Amino acid sequence: MSAHQQVQHLLDFIDASPSPWHAVASIEVQLAAFQFVKLDETAKWALQPGGRYYVVRDDSSIILFIQGQKPLVEMGFKIIGAHTDSPGLRVKPNAASGTDGLLRLGVEVYGGPILATFADRDLSLAGRISYKNVQGGIASLLVKFDQPLMRLPNLAIHMNRTVNEEGLKLQKQNELPLILSALAEEQLPHDCFSALLQQQAGIGSGRILSWDLAVYDTQKGTFWGAENEFYADSQLDNLASCHAALQALLDGAVLQADSTLVCALFDHEEVGSESRRGADGSFLTDVLQRVALAAETDKEDFARALAKSFMISADMAHAYQPNFPMAYDPDHKVFVNKGPVIKVNANHRYSSESVSEAMFAEWCEQVAVPYQKYSHRSDLPCGSTIGPITSAKLGIRTVDVGNPMWAMHSIRESAGVFDHDYMIRVMKRFYSE
Repeated sequence: MSAHQQVQHLLDFIDASPSPWHAVASIEVQLAAFQFVKLDETAKWALQPGGRYYVVRDDSSIILFIQGQKPLVEMGFKIIGAHTDSPGLRVKPNAASGTDGLLRLGVEVYGGPILATFADRDLSLAGRISYKNVQGGIASLLVKFDQPLMRLPNLAIHMNRTVNEEGLKLQKQNELPLILSALAEEQLPHDCFSALLQQQAGIGSGRILSWDLAVYDTQKGTFWGAENEFYADSQLDNLASCHAALQALLDGAVLQADSTLVCALFDHEEVGSESRRGADGSFLTDVLQRVALAAETDKEDFARALAKSFMISADMAHAYQPNFPMAYDPDHKVFVNKGPVIKVNANHRYSSESVSEAMFAEWCEQVAVPYQKYSHRSDLPCGSTIGPITSAKLGIRTVDVGNPMWAMHSIRESAGVFDHDYMIRVMKRFYSE
């Protein structure tokens, strides 16, 4: 594929994946064409050398792997990690309320979104519903409203005269509820919202028990710029990294590699990763141990395999925006369409160190991919990734990298077309080494 074709594939993936649960479902659709076998964590695993497998935990985290042809103790694991979640708004359990003839939905802030970017957008809902099925058991179903359902109308400048000087500030409890519809006097807010969910899900009254619902922007991804050299969409952080890792793993040559290859995509990174399906949980450790057991690797050889392993933690990076020069270290500006970024932090907010930096740089050079290095301003707090967490838990050498982007954590983010192709190329090189 050309760079623009790769990005169009990415935009289609993001637009089909407005929640972490949908992202995993979209990945499963892609895997079907490559003979990957879905494994059940509650069942015994019978794995074959060269076999292609994946495991889903709680519908929103997924680990794919190819069982290596060569002994694990000799080759180790080659792992790329990323995350399926993005910051935003999530619907509260008792969300519906009636105020002055309007039905509103109460939301809670998930992670660290730029809240002002949610104002005046065509918003809708997507996620997972849990319900009682006809057999009396608990089942789950993905739901996605394609049409704009909700809006967060801005306050007119006539009532907020200082907005252009002080910025739009939204009080999280009182000023974030989203307007859903007009409400007739005899209608009960909860009943109206329940009926909406029941109709969308095709589930009868009273059977919906709970939900995980994310607010998303219905505007599709697009190319922009005089030469279409940029692209914009929601959730580039971090579905762009998930997509790059997946495309690298599904490359024809990579699928035939001798090493054990792993692509681990976790939920809950934006809220600290400490959960059953997060990178700070047991998911990756559990899968790697079971892969080792299937290869008849004892405990000592498993430890040896981990010592020979390497992980690329892929999460997007902060591109230099010339309108705001004071936000960046002047000696560590990274630029859109100038190649993947190696992220470095002395306090280990990123997992990179000199050896892992050098290894990633060498892989870039081997496939003629430019690379950049980023360090945060010393007087600003630095974000983190799944890299330090997984590296510490497993003892695996790790590098933190990402493609440069603008407006991270906005509802509408931007990045460079050529960087996405660059990242896929170097990830392929890593997997096939």
